[in-house]
Amino acid sequence: MRERIASAGLGGIAAKLAAGVRLSFEDGVQLFECPDLLALGWLANHEREKRHGARTYYNFNIRLEATNVCVATCLFCSFSRLKPGDPGSYTMSLDEAWNKLRQRAHQPLTEVHVVNGLHPDLPFDYYLELLRGFKRIRPGIHLKCFTAVEIAFFADLYGKTDEQVLRELQGAGLDSLPGGGAEIFAERVRRKICHDKCGSDRYLEIHKRAHALGMRSNITMLYGHVETAAERVDHMLRTRALQDETAGLQAFIPLAFHPDNNQMRKLPAPSGAETLRVHAVSRLMLDNVPHVKAFWIATGVEVAQIALWFGVDDLDGTVQEEKIYHMAGAKTPEAMSTFAIRRLIRAAGRAPVERDTLYNVITGPEEEDGPGVPVPAAVAQSM
Repeated sequence: MRERIASAGLGGIAAKLAAGVRLSFEDGVQLFECPDLLALGWLANHEREKRHGARTYYNFNIRLEATNVCVATCLFCSFSRLKPGDPGSYTMSLDEAWNKLRQRAHQPLTEVHVVNGLHPDLPFDYYLELLRGFKRIRPGIHLKCFTAVEIAFFADLYGKTDEQVLRELQGAGLDSLPGGGAEIFAERVRRKICHDKCGSDRYLEIHKRAHALGMRSNITMLYGHVETAAERVDHMLRTRALQDETAGLQAFIPLAFHPDNNQMRKLPAPSGAETLRVHAVSRLMLDNVPHVKAFWIATGVEVAQIALWFGVDDLDGTVQEEKIYHMAGAKTPEAMSTFAIRRLIRAAGRAPVERDTLYNVITGPEEEDGPGVPVPAAVAQSM
């Protein structure tokens, strides 16, 4: 493999990685331009296994989108509706949202993940009571809710500062922030695809403030549309800089652009090879972010499995209900059981580990899932 890495022009980068030297912007661009995907994957897998061995994480979660009414006009979005009453628009009552958790009283859920549209008419108390209600139903549940874009929208709509919004939501039960809404940080791209929502500087500042309040968060990157390789690397470096400052990020999550039913439908979706490349480069560039996640709903289940050898160590979770990607044409299931997730991880030659939101281990890789699904010998040796 050393000869292959050298012939792919990656010898200098491999030497830096071996010496623990941080990769530069130029290195990141070179990784995206490297024609040898397997050499790139080998480097990313080496970095992944230094951190996690064969372990691959997932969690038992539910995803909830309480409303798709949204004043933003992102070109890539198939989920939102501009105003209440528009065809396809919806807003759950609080009781309808809470019932999503009540109906799963028999499930050992550890996380509720909430992402919404930017609804112009709901009172702030709707969101505060939404959180309080979830905690009343299941006090120990972790609430990972509201992107930084939503936090900024709340602040502007209700006449508060970003920090006031975070503190009030935290007081109502908010535990951490999801990573959605990052898209691409480059202003050139944001002006084209999401000009009327929270800018990148404010997005990052909100994550910084959340970290200062003791919350953890993730960051996403929407790839495969009009962004360049350089803009992807810039996005990763700005993520890395935030982590240098706060150490509050848990995972980086590349999200594949899906073209169906939106204003960018003339563009092709990213290929499987491009998806593997983005995840691999993410692992190599983000030396200080513990986890790189393949959101199986966005990548597809099969590509997510392969990505476990291209730098990825996390597959998100059971999800159970997901509208944003499926309204954009995703053909993946809307849910997976923990049995199915563990099985696909083992089939990829990796060791499944159930975690909670903060990566505390719930079920280790040594657990059996029933007859005929043992831990492969090669996996057991790396644990």
